[in-house]
Amino acid sequence: MDKLVINGGKALAGRVVVSGAKNAVLPIMAAALLVDGSLKIERFPHLRDTATMIKLLNIVGATTSLEGDVLEINASTVNKPEAPYELVKTMRASFYVLGPLVSRFGFARVSLPGGCAWGPRPVDFHLKGLEKLGAKITLEGGYIVAEAKRLKGNRIPFEIPSVGATGNMVMAAVLAEGITIIENAACEPEIAQLCKFLNLMGGKISGIGSAELTIEGVNNLRPVSITVIPDRIEAGTFLMAGAMVGGITIGDTNPAHLTTVIDKLEQAGAEISIDGNDITIKKPERIKAVDVTTTVYPGFPTDLQAQWIAMMSLADGTAVVTDTIYRDRFAHIPELNRMGANIKLNKNVAIVYGQNNLKGAPVMSTDIRASASLILAGLAAEGRTDISRVYHIDRGYEKIENKFRSIGADITRETEQ
Repeated sequence: MDKLVINGGKALAGRVVVSGAKNAVLPIMAAALLVDGSLKIERFPHLRDTATMIKLLNIVGATTSLEGDVLEINASTVNKPEAPYELVKTMRASFYVLGPLVSRFGFARVSLPGGCAWGPRPVDFHLKGLEKLGAKITLEGGYIVAEAKRLKGNRIPFEIPSVGATGNMVMAAVLAEGITIIENAACEPEIAQLCKFLNLMGGKISGIGSAELTIEGVNNLRPVSITVIPDRIEAGTFLMAGAMVGGITIGDTNPAHLTTVIDKLEQAGAEISIDGNDITIKKPERIKAVDVTTTVYPGFPTDLQAQWIAMMSLADGTAVVTDTIYRDRFAHIPELNRMGANIKLNKNVAIVYGQNNLKGAPVMSTDIRASASLILAGLAAEGRTDISRVYHIDRGYEKIENKFRSIGADITRETEQ
């Protein structure tokens, strides 16, 4: 098993380019199942999660070819519309294939993510939405079975915005008969790109980027090529690294997707300038404590909550960080405290008492974004930090140690003994 070794305190400088967005490419890959033909996805990020999705596409019968950062998918050979537990349990985004499979083939058998029980779970939004479109939903041995001769358009009101359910319903409705209206839809840029991608293929989706999406069903779609949008979460992670340990430029990103994050960083004292698709950030003399509450886009993203807490651990003052999206997403706090941070947790609210410095220590990754927060802390800490279980970071960040090394970090990947 690999670990990352960081010798902290090295000032960062230079330019780093972010990869294609993980949260955009996964639904796009699933959407390829809607098309009888071959399409190309450019700026494809090489991640554990995208590799898992490729395996899933192959299992259902699609053929794939990956050269450099271009993935080609041909779904004309799909013959087994089933997503097995072995893959879905490792990546919840595997559930994205449910909508496309039942929409195109009239049948899908997809494992419940992580074996989670039937009941008030996030997948309920997906299942209730499909039932609104006329699918018959049953549970068989931990698998969701969805059946419909042809889905029929309907009004789908979500209680709260859900990125995954919005994406799944859009993909299901694009080939349905009639008009579907999704109320309280997720507005994230990744969902907007999915909708634009489907429209390029011949779909009829309006209201893109708003909380109400209207989908007029079509009979078929045509294959096209698409370039994945830059990963705003990776960009935000590097921005916080710059605020903590130097001055860097994040290249080929989309500043419009990071407005709230940039505003918070400026409140924290960072100096930020924007030149086209490049964002340059300079470290303040001392980071100011700034409160953050995560919320749906365009609010502060939950996927940057852990990194913000790492940054606030070095702030002048006390910051309150509240996560309203994933209320139990704080496994990074004990690990940061091992490095000298002083963070108290009360339910979904973290109180971060800023310290003058952090000390390197052996720590353990627990999820993708927790891993990123430990890397940021390790870069800023005095001494050596060993981060174990880094397969988590590989799920969402492409060759992150190489990127940090290119801008001056002393970070290496080693095999644990």
